[in-house]
Amino acid sequence: MKSLEPIITAHLFPQLDEQLVVLLRSLNADEWNAPTIVPNWRVKDIAAHLLDTALRRLSLARDGYFAEAPTDGDFVGFINRLNHEGVTVYRRLSPSVLIALMEVATRECAEHFASLNPFGKAVFAVSWAGESESLNWFDIAREFTERWHHQQQIRLAVNREGIMTREFYFPVLDAFMRALPFHYRNVTAVSGTLLRFDVTGEGGGSWTLFREGEQWRLIKDASENLVAHITIPPEIAWRIFTKGLSQEAARAQTHCTGDEALGLQVLRMLSIVG
Repeated sequence: MKSLEPIITAHLFPQLDEQLVVLLRSLNADEWNAPTIVPNWRVKDIAAHLLDTALRRLSLARDGYFAEAPTDGDFVGFINRLNHEGVTVYRRLSPSVLIALMEVATRECAEHFASLNPFGKAVFAVSWAGESESLNWFDIAREFTERWHHQQQIRLAVNREGIMTREFYFPVLDAFMRALPFHYRNVTAVSGTLLRFDVTGEGGGSWTLFREGEQWRLIKDASENLVAHITIPPEIAWRIFTKGLSQEAARAQTHCTGDEALGLQVLRMLSIVG
């Protein structure tokens, strides 16, 4: 059975970031202050986070400047602290200054991603997929999911149309789903078990999890002998994997045939750090 192919997203950053800048320029004062689905974060906080992480990415990955590292082994706590500190600083900026800095930071990030060999070793491993070492294509795709889903949170908060096209949404979902084997690592099943996960809509797709011996791995689409088949609407899929929707709300909108105990484990999956 064939494994999935790499996800190439470096060429998509300029378009995605341009749409972010256009979106931010369109916001009025009330919209900048609008609450979002992220607890305690308003629209400006998310914009501040996007600026902070772009600047950190340039400093760490491009320039090799590591000012600090976790000292107690708590990586998640370390990242959460950096995120909090970054938002605290950059939310103080005026919208016009924040946008101007965002244009510079995102342009330089896109140039950096385009310069990397997709199959070289990444500076950062994709921890939510269980990797201790990742290739650049996966680290870049992870960064693409971050920038896409945070922009989507802003769009949801201010009632702007989301970026749910095949070109942009499918790579996000494809990257998110690479967490499936790691998420299911402690779930036992008979060797040969097949679980299929579908996200409907233009930007959706199908992913099959295969139990091979004592491990799970993602394979190309399988439609026969499925033990469970899960179907998720596109408007909630990204929210499930980014802590943007409760499990109860997700379950009410998700269809599962077959073994629910196995299939619905996906509703607990996270494809972000934290």
